[in-house]
Amino acid sequence: MAEGGRLAGLVAVVTGAARGLGRACAVAFAEQGADLVLMDIGKDLPGVPYPLGSAGQLAHTAELCLSLGSAVLPAELDVRHLAAIQETVDTAARRFGRVDVLLNNAGIAAPSGKTVHHIDEDEWLLMIDVDLSGAWRMMRAVGPLMTAQQSGSIINVASTAGQVGYRHFAGYVAAKHGLIGLTRAAALDYGPSRIRVNALCPGSVRDDPRVEGRMLAEIARSLGVSVAEHEPTFLQAQPMNALIEPDDVAQAAVYLASDESRQVTGSVVTVDGGFTAR
Repeated sequence: MAEGGRLAGLVAVVTGAARGLGRACAVAFAEQGADLVLMDIGKDLPGVPYPLGSAGQLAHTAELCLSLGSAVLPAELDVRHLAAIQETVDTAARRFGRVDVLLNNAGIAAPSGKTVHHIDEDEWLLMIDVDLSGAWRMMRAVGPLMTAQQSGSIINVASTAGQVGYRHFAGYVAAKHGLIGLTRAAALDYGPSRIRVNALCPGSVRDDPRVEGRMLAEIARSLGVSVAEHEPTFLQAQPMNALIEPDDVAQAAVYLASDESRQVTGSVVTVDGGFTAR
């Protein structure tokens, strides 16, 4: 077990941990002393028009966390498959004896880029199944453990798309709005068990090569924006004249995972440089 830090002695489950915000949050958790269960699909998904996190990227995230002194349990799984999730959570419980934090970060940004009536049913169902139902499945698996412990923190990574609409992203917007609704309902369900449930809503996060992020580029691609110009395009909409850095989101996640947020539940923590303030 890693020693010292704001999360010392805690066990955190991170989905979508292979790269991007998942990696940034996993490393930040490790830096603060948490042991980790790192989940990612580890392969591409039919219907998603860009590469997802790979097994090699998940292994690299695990190596980074191990180097910081954390005990790590990596797992390649699809958040659409409840049985695989439950098996991994059961394995984590046997190994670590507890689960204190769940960061629901796994998600997809596409298929998108279409007017509502042009979205195929398969495209719609895929988006909801991964981005919304995947988070519910994870909560269903860890909920009994946290209830037995009478403690825990669940952090659902939503988006500014959970607070405002975006043209040609109806499925993504619906899933992220739904995730915030799920957060608020679960906070009420779990409040008596002292389990906190909060939503974390990043704005436009820079595709930092250190975490192999590519979400902003894929959103831009769905909008028909040149990949070479995508970051300056998103920057124009930022009131603070800067894109969000992965570590900005990771540090907010550390706060929500730690005892510092012990009276924070059912909340939406937005890290967007003021984008949704307009």
